[in-house]
Amino acid sequence: MDILMNKELLLAIDVYYYKQSAKVVGALFSWEDEKPKKILTTVYEGVEEYQSGNFYKRELPCILKLLASLDLNTLEAIIIDGHCYISNQKEFGLGGYLWKELKEKVPVIGVAKNRFHNTEDVSFPVYRGESKKPLYVSSIGYDVEQAKTNILMMTGKYRIPDILKIVDQQTRV
Repeated sequence: MDILMNKELLLAIDVYYYKQSAKVVGALFSWEDEKPKKILTTVYEGVEEYQSGNFYKRELPCILKLLASLDLNTLEAIIIDGHCYISNQKEFGLGGYLWKELKEKVPVIGVAKNRFHNTEDVSFPVYRGESKKPLYVSSIGYDVEQAKTNILMMTGKYRIPDILKIVDQQTRV
């Protein structure tokens, strides 16, 4: 069976920057998987300079280039390395802008390594393994309690789930 026909697929995406270009890596997987079913990569040229408070302007075009190679109807959700909201008033972060760009059809789960100020009502700590430092989980279009549970249950005994670690490592190869 073609894995792209499975509606239970998730896509974890990460981006790594090299001067004016970026390597974008995505991993297709199911919540219970130990390893990705498939790794996707692309390079985006002409990356915007980082603008404080507007990170999405730099990262969103990179992510959209990778997504152009997929049938988004096959995805349960997209997991990003970042936040869906950057304030308790639900001002959009990268995840919110991605959700809007996808016409609110594909849920987005944000998994961030650091808390964003003033987000305690929209971004929730998840402690994995024996780590004393949490991941911060947010979501849009996906139940946040279910997202927290799913991130907690992903394979891997450390703070970062194995599949998210693989995606991060693949951006640097």
